[in-house]
Parts: sequence; C-alpha cells; structure tokens
Amino acid sequence: MNEKFFSLPEEKQQKIINAGFRVFGMNSYKKSPVSEIAAEAGISKSLLFHYFQNKKELYLFLWEECARITIEYLTRYGCYESTDLFDMMYRGMKAKMYLMKRYPAMGTFVIKAYYEKDPAVCQEVQASYQKFLNFKALKAIKKLDPEQFLPGLDLEMMYRQMYLASEGYLLEIVRSGDIDVDRMEQDFIRMMDFWKSVYVVSKDGNPSAGSEETIIQRKEGRYGCNSNQ
Repeated sequence: MNEKFFSLPEEKQQKIINAGFRVFGMNSYKKSPVSEIAAEAGISKSLLFHYFQNKKELYLFLWEECARITIEYLTRYGCYESTDLFDMMYRGMKAKMYLMKRYPAMGTFVIKAYYEKDPAVCQEVQASYQKFLNFKALKAIKKLDPEQFLPGLDLEMMYRQMYLASEGYLLEIVRSGDIDVDRMEQDFIRMMDFWKSVYVVSKDGNPSAGSEETIIQRKEGRYGCNSNQ
C-alpha cells in the first residue's frame, strides 16, 4: 500500500474507506467494481490504484482497518481498562454503536467479508478474524475473577458464548437497517442481566438474580429482548 494514502487528510481517508465498505458490503469480492468505489470517494480509479496496488490489497486493507478501528475505539471507551466483565461489555457496546454512526457501512462489509468464499481473499480474512478474536478474548479473560462466577465454570467458553451472541445481535441490527440506539442499549442491558442471572454468584452463594430493574421487569412480565419494544 502506498504511504501517500496516510498523508491524505483524515476526512479524505474516511471517504475512501466508507466508499470501500459500502461497495464491498453490497457485492461479492469478485463483483465489486473498484471504479464505483473511486467514484463514490470522489477520485479517479487510477488515483485509487496509486494508493493501493490492486483490488485485493484494498479489500484486505479495509478488512484489517475494521479490526484496527474497533480496537482503537474499544480502547478509547475504556473497555480494556475495566476489571468487570459486564462493564467491559457495556463499554464495548457503546463503542460499537458509535462506530455504526461514523462508519455506517462497516457492519455490512464485515458480514460480507466474513462469509466471502473467493480464494483470493478468504484465507487471509479468516486468519485475521481468528487473530482478532483471540486478542479480544485474552484481554478479557485474564482480568476475570473466577470467584465471581459459578464454581468450575469454563470462563473462556462463557466469554466466547457472550461475545458471539453480542456480535450476532449487532449484525442482525445491521442487516435490518433499523438502527435504534436507545432500543439497542436497552436490549443489551437485558442480555447482560440474563447472563448475570446464569453465570454470576451472588453474595449468598446462589446465582445472581440480575439487576433490580430486571427483577421488576420480570414481575411485570416485561423481561426479554423484544424488537418491537
């Protein structure tokens, strides 16, 4: 990749990145026209190839950029500073909702790239995904206090289950195009309260019942992640 790309103003870089996210997110790798990315970014195709040697380099740059941007904003939101798993996840959720606003097509690109089968890029994408997933898991798990959870619980498996469920929820929202930040936050808090009730040990040694708000909602029959709420 030509270093001249990074010498561009941040606004121009973001315009190229968002154009790439949108076009690659709408099509397969093979059927994504680079000329459309260039046009949407307001530059010529030849200039785009001045920054990136070819289509594959642009595609893989965008994929790696997703991980870099995500880690940057998880760090900004203090996600990795927290020693409480659920606070960490809440901060992570807030960071990702911000990213949805700043990079509106990034989510669809991630989905498309993850399931891309073209041999030109699929192996690199999957290897990068596993590396990123392992990075996040190690940062989270090493801070956990086993005494907070049920005896003998596989913390790595618990974290993976919650991570995949959270990502699945966000991807479902992205696919639907119905991004309601307030509803997403409420749904996510309910999900975390459910996990607390299953995995966390309360002071009396029993599974936690969740937050006071959740207990009230259960009594009133309002507990659950309902997309119509």
